[in-house]
Amino acid sequence: MVENLAIVDLGSNSARMAITEIAPDGRFREIRRVKENTRLSEGMGREKMLQEDAIERTIVALKRFKKIYQEIPNIKVRAITTAAVRQARNRQEFLNRVQREVGIHLQVLSGKKEAYYDYLGVIRTLRLNHCLILDVGGASCELVLVQQRKARNLISIPVGAVNLSEQFRLNGYVRSADLFRAQVAMNERLTKIPWLRYATRVPIVLLGGANRTLARMTQSYHHHRRRNNSIHGYQLSSRVVFATYRELLNRNLAQRKRMAGLEPERADIIIGGMLPLITLLQRNSDGRVIFSESGVREGIITEYVNQRKRHHE
Repeated sequence: MVENLAIVDLGSNSARMAITEIAPDGRFREIRRVKENTRLSEGMGREKMLQEDAIERTIVALKRFKKIYQEIPNIKVRAITTAAVRQARNRQEFLNRVQREVGIHLQVLSGKKEAYYDYLGVIRTLRLNHCLILDVGGASCELVLVQQRKARNLISIPVGAVNLSEQFRLNGYVRSADLFRAQVAMNERLTKIPWLRYATRVPIVLLGGANRTLARMTQSYHHHRRRNNSIHGYQLSSRVVFATYRELLNRNLAQRKRMAGLEPERADIIIGGMLPLITLLQRNSDGRVIFSESGVREGIITEYVNQRKRHHE
């Protein structure tokens, strides 16, 4: 019998749901994908408290998702949440409220588990023996060093597009002093990860909203429209990444909102969102970035299908 798996992925900047049809032989295909911009980590600040407006937006989005998946037969639901809730001091109240008002049990993924699912999703669909995976979310970054197709080291650090933009005032027109402070802080974070020195001569595989935006901006600028609008496997050089970053820094918020390929609601966090990549590329002599549309959700599906297979053997 065909199974349907709905994965609800509540991130720090957006909430997503992917519904996947799984055949008895283990093959699977996505049949529905929905996204809502919820900005759950907005205004958390140093107190690390989820704010009421952000909670309300998120609950509305989860109710919409539920309406969709309830109409699909033989459905299983796996709901996960990541950095914003992981870091929040009021996370238990939030989880209880979601359970009460929406009827969804959210599993809070650890940073390492999130990074591992990123690895599973990437390695299933990209033929790379060695790479560094970078997933930039709203409130965290996951990094995975892949050698001989194995995850050798992985880590999650609590900096992302939303909290970097808020902390260092990178949302509007960016002052050079603010950018410098942000770059120094990001560099210090990365220097504390000893195994990153083994990742200076490998391509960087990019996941997450800020990185997807970078891909779409360069595709629009260079008229690289791809089949199905997919960015999976799309490659750029560090030179193009740096040039795009410079273009963003030259504009204020209103001007960035009009740039092709950049969703207006991401214009205030794109500079903060690209900062981890820019900092890594300054240490990297390979100079290639490769985009992956396969990440945490695909990693979860891969794990689910493999477990099901073992169960039936």
